[in-house]
Amino acid sequence: MDKKIWLSSPHMGGAEMKYIQAAFDENWISPLGPNVNGLEQDLERFLDANVHVAALSSGTAALHLSLILLGIKAGDYVICQSLTFSASANPIIYMGAIPIFVDSEKDTWNLCPNAVEDAIKFGISKGKKPKAIIAVSLYGMPYKVDEIKEISERYEIPVIEDSAESLGSAYKNQKCGTFGDLSVLSFNGNKIITTSGGGALIVKNKEFKNKAVFLSTQAKDDAPHYEHTNIGYNYRMSNICAGIGRGQMEVLEKRIAKRRENHNIYKRIFKDVEHFTLHTEPDADYFSNHWLSVVCINPNGDINSDAIRLKFLEKNIETRPIWKPMHLQPVFKDTPYFGSGLSERLFENGLCLPSGSNLDANDWERIKDSFDMVFKS
Repeated sequence: MDKKIWLSSPHMGGAEMKYIQAAFDENWISPLGPNVNGLEQDLERFLDANVHVAALSSGTAALHLSLILLGIKAGDYVICQSLTFSASANPIIYMGAIPIFVDSEKDTWNLCPNAVEDAIKFGISKGKKPKAIIAVSLYGMPYKVDEIKEISERYEIPVIEDSAESLGSAYKNQKCGTFGDLSVLSFNGNKIITTSGGGALIVKNKEFKNKAVFLSTQAKDDAPHYEHTNIGYNYRMSNICAGIGRGQMEVLEKRIAKRRENHNIYKRIFKDVEHFTLHTEPDADYFSNHWLSVVCINPNGDINSDAIRLKFLEKNIETRPIWKPMHLQPVFKDTPYFGSGLSERLFENGLCLPSGSNLDANDWERIKDSFDMVFKS
C-alpha cells in the first residue's frame, strides 16, 4: 500500500535541535528557561502588536486561564461558536459556567453577528448578561472582527479570540491573535507550527500576563516555603517544548506560504467542477493561513462528503468531516443555541482535505488522481 497521506502532520524545519540541545547542555529541562522566554519574544515580534505572550502547555489551558482572568463564575453565561473543536467550549464547563452556542455565517463559517446578539438578549432576559464571547477563526479563516467588536463594545462583553488554528492569518493587515481582549494560540502536533503539545495566551497588559504565569505555575506565592493563597494549575510550557517552537518560528512564514499554495492547488482542482465549493476568503480584507483547506459538497447522486472520505481512505489518504457543531454533541444536548442551522449543513457536507506543508509532488499526484476518480463516478 502507498504511504499514508495525513491531513496535517508535523513538519520540522531543522533548526529545532539547536534549541533543544541548548536546553540539555544548560540543564534547562523544567517549565522555565531561555527557550520559554525566547519563544514568547519570537511570537510577540511576529504578531507585531502591543501584546504580551505567555507560553503554556496547550491552547485549552490558555482558554481556561482566559476565563479565570475575566472573572467568570459558576452559572455565568459564555457565548461560544458552535462550529469548532470541543476545546473551545470545554473550559466553560471547567468554570461551572453555561455555554450559549451560536451558529456560523456563510462568508467565514465563524460567529454569526445576528445570532450573537440574539444570544446576548437571551441572557439579559434571564437576568444574566453573558460575561464573554469566544470567537473562533476556523481552519485559519478570520472571523468578522469588526462586527463582533462592535457588538462586544456596545454590550460591554469582552472577546476571547480563539486563534488556535490561525497563527499567520490576518484581517485588514492585522494578525490574528491580536483582536481579542485575550487571545489564544495552539501548537498541537497538527497545527501550522508545533511544540509537540503547547499553546499560548496573548494579552494586552503585562499584569494579565504576570497573573497568567503565576496561575500556570501552581500559584506559588513569593515565600521561602510553599505558600498558596490561590488555586493554581500546571499549565506552563516546558523549556524543551519551547525549544521546538523556537525552531518552528524560523520557518513559520514558509509554512504559511506552503499552506496557501496547497489551497491554490485545490482551487485549480475544483475550478470547473459543479457541486464542489472550496472555502476561501470572502474579500481582500481577509488573509487566511489556510491551515486546512476545506471543501463543501452539494450532494449529487452517489457523490457526497462521506463517500469521498471513504474513497480516499481506500487510497490511504486521510480526509475528515469538518467539526461537528457543539450544540449537536451529546455532552451539550441541553445547552442553549441560537442560529439558523448553517453549521449543521456545513457539518453534513463539508470535508477537510490534506493540507500539510510537507505534501510533495507524489502526494499531489495521488490526491489529484483520487479526485479524478470521484469526479468520474
